[in-house]
Amino acid sequence: MDAPKTVDFNNEYLDNLKTEPTQFRVAPSNKGNCSLASYNRRDFYKITLTTSGSSQLFYANRGIRIDKPALVFTNPMVPYSWEGDHSNAEGYFCVFTDEFLHSGNRMESLEESTLFKAGGDPVYFLDNEQTEYIYSLFKRMHHELDGEYLYKYELIRNHLNLIIHEAIKMQPAVAYFTPQNAASRITKLFLALLEKQFPVDSIRYTLALKKASDFADKLAVHVNHLNAAVSEITGRSTTTHINDRILTEAKSLLTHTNWSVAEIANSLGFDYSSYFNNFFKKHTGLTPMALRKAL
Repeated sequence: MDAPKTVDFNNEYLDNLKTEPTQFRVAPSNKGNCSLASYNRRDFYKITLTTSGSSQLFYANRGIRIDKPALVFTNPMVPYSWEGDHSNAEGYFCVFTDEFLHSGNRMESLEESTLFKAGGDPVYFLDNEQTEYIYSLFKRMHHELDGEYLYKYELIRNHLNLIIHEAIKMQPAVAYFTPQNAASRITKLFLALLEKQFPVDSIRYTLALKKASDFADKLAVHVNHLNAAVSEITGRSTTTHINDRILTEAKSLLTHTNWSVAEIANSLGFDYSSYFNNFFKKHTGLTPMALRKAL
């Protein structure tokens, strides 16, 4: 028997996102020749309807076995992996931005919704009636997306909201387990979450996670637990990892862009240019402008 496959669902099934509009796509889950390699993945939330197979979802610091029809909600800022054989997976998935739903006057941020946040409940098991109903909503969204109806995105947004509200009405799955070697998994999640923020490719983008406590909140663990895990596995502190990655990005931006120091400072999450200058000089012995002039 072949070994189970490990699939990063942020990398699969997500082509055509560079076509208009870029805020929503939907497709059957068995279309496996897609990639988001050239697109900014950090913007997209995902809902997956799985109707067959057996797998394990590792989300933040928890795991859950999925061996029956389920609705799964994943946040682009929370690293996750889905282990199992997905070659014959049946169901649907859709990806969308927070703005896509907010344009329909949805008030709650998806990031804070219990369906998507790290400490919430991302998996909802379905009975036959729920599976049939939600499958029909996905199928309808897929049909409308290929159509010419002038207001098709309003219609799709309504279907998407119906899926979200169906999940809110359900009792969440409760069979979560703590993966083996929890310190190693938490460290891996932290490093993946840190890397997801890069590269900084626009002066309009600002790093959201800058402190160890920011990452701990996203991963739904206490900051002391995160610090201990990262130190145990890597021998370096959480703050050292964060500072080193910000410093690497700062050097890259100073070298390869014509952004001003103020623009770079803002994009890297510094409230004032002086804070960025002090940070940079402390770690390199040079000011940002001195480094740029030396290139």
